Amino acid sequence: MFTGIIREVGVLKSLRRGSVCRTEIDAPKTAPGVDIGDSVAVNGVCLTVTGKEGSLLRFDAVPETLSRSTLGGLKIGDGVNIEPALRVGEMLGGHIVQGHVDGVGRVSKITDLGESVVIDIDAPAELMNQIVEKGSVALDGVSLTVSRCGERNFSVAVIPHTLAETTLKEKKPGSEINIETDIIGKYLEKLVRGKKPGLTADFLAENGFM
Repeated sequence: MFTGIIREVGVLKSLRRGSVCRTEIDAPKTAPGVDIGDSVAVNGVCLTVTGKEGSLLRFDAVPETLSRSTLGGLKIGDGVNIEPALRVGEMLGGHIVQGHVDGVGRVSKITDLGESVVIDIDAPAELMNQIVEKGSVALDGVSLTVSRCGERNFSVAVIPHTLAETTLKEKKPGSEINIETDIIGKYLEKLVRGKKPGLTADFLAENGFM
């Protein structure tokens, strides 16, 4: 489990594509605290450390992971958001992030407000059902609050610190971005859609859940 609070921006040093995509990422702040077999979120994707040498961490990604995320499109030298798994007793500073990316969105607009920016994201329709205004969403692993929610797109406001400490500062209109919706929204959507008999949208609304 993760929180969406990025530890550092690592640098992709090697990438070998095949039946399994093997990567090496330079992450000097994170590497000393993780071991082979540990989980680390890379741009929001939970990966297992398969090798370690100094500040270099090695990971494998299978086709399913590549099909649901932007990892397959990375290039040598690209920066990636890095977060090690949450340890028991540590502060949950963002929100509950699983590292299971739900799909890929696309930046449609970036509005510079001087001290901050607002990023508009076009997202697949099936994900928009799980995104609500003032709710949480993880973009490339960064925990953010949804400031506006439409039918096919949503917006997030990003403060200067988050821009400086993550790869969000590199995004431009047209950039792809990993999206993980809030796990609570996923379960609620399944329940509302009648997967459990007797639990309907009207029932939830009447009892203060919506």
